[in-house]
Amino acid sequence: MTPPPAGPPVDLRSDTVTRPDARMREAMARAEVGDDVLDGDPTMRMLEEKVAPLLGTEDALWVPSGSMGNLIALCVHLERGDRFLAPDRAHILDLEAGTAAWLAGGMPRALPWTAGPGVPSPSDVPRAVARGGPYFALRDRLLCLENTHGAAGGTVTRPQEHRQLVGAAHAAGLLVHLDGARLWNAAVALDVPPADLAEGVDSVQVCLSKGLGAPVGSVLAGSAEVVKEGRRVRKMLGGGVRQGGVLAAAGLVALERIDRLAEDHEHARLLAAGLADRGWKTDAPQTNVVMLRVDDPAHTVAALAGRGVLTVPTDDGVRMMTHCDVSRRDIIRVLEAFPPPG
Repeated sequence: MTPPPAGPPVDLRSDTVTRPDARMREAMARAEVGDDVLDGDPTMRMLEEKVAPLLGTEDALWVPSGSMGNLIALCVHLERGDRFLAPDRAHILDLEAGTAAWLAGGMPRALPWTAGPGVPSPSDVPRAVARGGPYFALRDRLLCLENTHGAAGGTVTRPQEHRQLVGAAHAAGLLVHLDGARLWNAAVALDVPPADLAEGVDSVQVCLSKGLGAPVGSVLAGSAEVVKEGRRVRKMLGGGVRQGGVLAAAGLVALERIDRLAEDHEHARLLAAGLADRGWKTDAPQTNVVMLRVDDPAHTVAALAGRGVLTVPTDDGVRMMTHCDVSRRDIIRVLEAFPPPG
């Protein structure tokens, strides 16, 4: 039995476990604030005005979470009973407590990964859209994309693939929402501006509280009309905040750290290569997600926890995510905690 590594556990469960550092906490403490519901919060508005051009959109809206940002987009784009399409195992389908159906009233349809892990083909879109039929037939209204695709292992959709999917959706009469919770990771991995990966969409949601290290917050971006209606829906969902600049200040610091995501990607590659050298089956990571293929995920997760490594099980293995609170030295500790497989 491999002894547990010295020191506190290395937490690879998600890049959401990061904690704000001293600089971010100081920015939060010094933030200029106002009542965002009544008069607007100056720091929150500063954040929104900084994110919109990064994504190539007209306006943006701070929201407490990525799930709320996605839900607001669905509520804005769908009428009750409309169907929306999304890649199989997308976060919006499987990991948002069914709010797409419960609150937005949308009927989901999963698209297969025919263009690579987490990515449908443009030809899948028109084939999935219902055309004609009686008045009681389903009405397709929206395509939801995800970049990076978390359940596929943090895989990226390249700009050309993205443009082709958006074009196919618009040609089929669909709107497009992009769940870009980790769009920053995709942009860094591909060395392209984030706006290139959001080109043509009707709305896009990006997270500040994952790899960028903010404690709370995402941003929903789109046209001025989408943001105006999104602000109303945010209030309906209980997401209107008062002195939100305290939180937005953390987001402004987070945006300065997009480039350092490359370090997380390097650590993921180091981890995957080290595991492969030890005989474990892993997928080559495209960003900060390492997927370990094992027959008994729950047993492996429990065994690793006993050795000071925190991970999460998936349908067919174990997921590990690198982030700003995991150092190269931590990766070495993790590898030393792994016994030979079998």
